[in-house]
Amino acid sequence: MGGGMKTAVITGSAGQDGSYLAALLTAEGYRVIGINRDNPPVRLTDSAALSRFLAHEQPHEIYHLAAVHHAAEDRLTDDWELFTESQAVHTVATACLLEGCRRHCPAARLFFAASCHLFGTPTTPVQDETTPFRPDGIYAITKQAGVELCRYYRRRHGVFAAVGILFNHESPRRPSRFVSRKIVEAAVAIWQGRQTTLVLGDLDAEVDWGFAGDYVSAMRAILNLDQPDDFVIASGEPHTVREFVEQAFGLLGLDWQRHVRVEPALLRGPARPGWRGDASKLRRATGWRPTTTFAELVRLMVQAERERVGA
Repeated sequence: MGGGMKTAVITGSAGQDGSYLAALLTAEGYRVIGINRDNPPVRLTDSAALSRFLAHEQPHEIYHLAAVHHAAEDRLTDDWELFTESQAVHTVATACLLEGCRRHCPAARLFFAASCHLFGTPTTPVQDETTPFRPDGIYAITKQAGVELCRYYRRRHGVFAAVGILFNHESPRRPSRFVSRKIVEAAVAIWQGRQTTLVLGDLDAEVDWGFAGDYVSAMRAILNLDQPDDFVIASGEPHTVREFVEQAFGLLGLDWQRHVRVEPALLRGPARPGWRGDASKLRRATGWRPTTTFAELVRLMVQAERERVGA
């Protein structure tokens, strides 16, 4: 990998984070190769094809953002289909990428997107890189396996494999099944008279919310370090779902209490304490700080939704 234009590979490039990251890298002069479900140049779990792909493209940076996501109110069970899909994307694909780097592009730098779900039910009020993982679901278990693979290849083979433990991050590109987007869509629909009620599972749930555009900047900063490591990426400022509702409805001049109904049956399981991330290590290493406040994030999402529906 000589001089000239750098190449970056992004898995999950069509998703929220992938699209923001692709735009950021393109603006910096990168050639970006996106891998997504709809039209992939290579299947992530085909190790032979992936090896050929990496050998041919010789990427400078790889961002493994692909994930089998679900929202807090999704009615998903820990079934075998979910397990096999999660394992394929979070674990097998991670192993294939790491081995491809080791064999064909050892100078490449890889970023693996992990999640605060690794911490399970929090036993401490704040979570950082020293907090033990206690995954309690398929998503988190398979993500932890991806983290351990990164650590193994980093330690055993010298692969530059960095891990970002991402806390909740939102944007107008967040899928509608997630509570942040669900609130914003409903608020605008109620404001327009197309809807009368928003049903939510738990208004008191606390979430450490940030802006996805800020978090992909953290990913870039992590891969620019001299050595790979694990880093929490978080705002460190939790807010309740109620606060999100108040902000979104208030921006539209609506009294949220007239339109919001709580239905605990929407939740998959019992309520748990909220996660709150401590990104001090990342801040010390890179100087990164989130630049978008909670209020600005909600405003951004409401404005984007109004534009989307022509309001």
